[in-house]
Amino acid sequence: MTGEEYRAAMLDVAYLAASQVNGSIPDGARIGKMNLEHLYETAERHMLSGITAMALESAGVKRDGFTQAKGKAIRKVAAFDMERAAVLQALEEAGIWYMPLKGAVLKSLYPRIGMRQMADNDILCDASKTSQVRAVMERLGFSANSTHGEGIHDEYCKPPVCIFEMHRMLFGPIKGAGIAEYYQNVKDRLILNEGSRYGYHFSDADFYLYMIAHEYKHYYESGTGLRSVLDTYVYLKKKGETLDWAYIAEELEKLGIADFEARNRSLALHLFGGEGLTARDEEMLAYIQSSGTYGNMQNYVTNKMRDYGSGPFGKLRYVMSRLFLPMNTVRASFPLFAKYPVLLPFLPLYRVIREVTVRRAKLRAELKALAEVKSNDN
Repeated sequence: MTGEEYRAAMLDVAYLAASQVNGSIPDGARIGKMNLEHLYETAERHMLSGITAMALESAGVKRDGFTQAKGKAIRKVAAFDMERAAVLQALEEAGIWYMPLKGAVLKSLYPRIGMRQMADNDILCDASKTSQVRAVMERLGFSANSTHGEGIHDEYCKPPVCIFEMHRMLFGPIKGAGIAEYYQNVKDRLILNEGSRYGYHFSDADFYLYMIAHEYKHYYESGTGLRSVLDTYVYLKKKGETLDWAYIAEELEKLGIADFEARNRSLALHLFGGEGLTARDEEMLAYIQSSGTYGNMQNYVTNKMRDYGSGPFGKLRYVMSRLFLPMNTVRASFPLFAKYPVLLPFLPLYRVIREVTVRRAKLRAELKALAEVKSNDN
């Protein structure tokens, strides 16, 4: 589809999703003018096919692709709920403190199961007990990914659909914001769950801050999608009147993301609240249009190249920055190399080998994006 067709489909997805979270039935005449093929493709790209299907069905419109997407979304959330309950119980029994993150919390704020789709399940755990966490997950039938022990989380998979990301920390270094430093001692901000010895949660205000910080990370690294904006709207609709906004404003300044939060909140309230979009809303929506649910490699490379300049020298600086990481990134993503500095000269070679052998598809996408940035400069 063309860019104009994609924008129209994206606005249709937003309209249909809004109807579901606001408790209304979408207008049949408007649905009749929609290109349902474009609608499905766009809803899938933004992980909103389940809620879009429910909206269509509420207006008496059923299509096989949407029906299947809805069923898949419901089954996946149910599977995650079951597996997460087992994981949290096992962590509790093992004496490992934990806190479910993101979708595991947000899904319960949507009116129906399956409206908030999930690709994986994120849980923050005691960073000092990474090996014990692995033992727990493997005992429950999960397999660790090949890069276990690197980055801010470890990924565990269990067929057919369950992927869990067990976090040692919430954020690695993010250029232009103090997010990683702010959340360095995150446990001090957590509240113990009632009836639990090791389960924790954020206050409503702190969860909102974390959610916005997480969206900032995606937005400014590789882009984000409509689902994240809908998450913001649903959270504000459910919690907005009771949030401590004076505290939130103060903490946003510390995080360095106050302007982003204001823009994100404006777009969420206007897009899903049925109000007209402002010029700044339109600018943000245009960027989201190019992103998909989790952003894309083209946005990532383009955003990074702004720091290094255009042309051959900018490209060279980009490549060097990817090969030779600052120590704060090494500490967050490659703790073994940080622990034994004698290994640091071998880290670039290790990362090249890893990309070629384990992450070939991602490497190809990055090189293609870098080549396209170069071609755009000529």
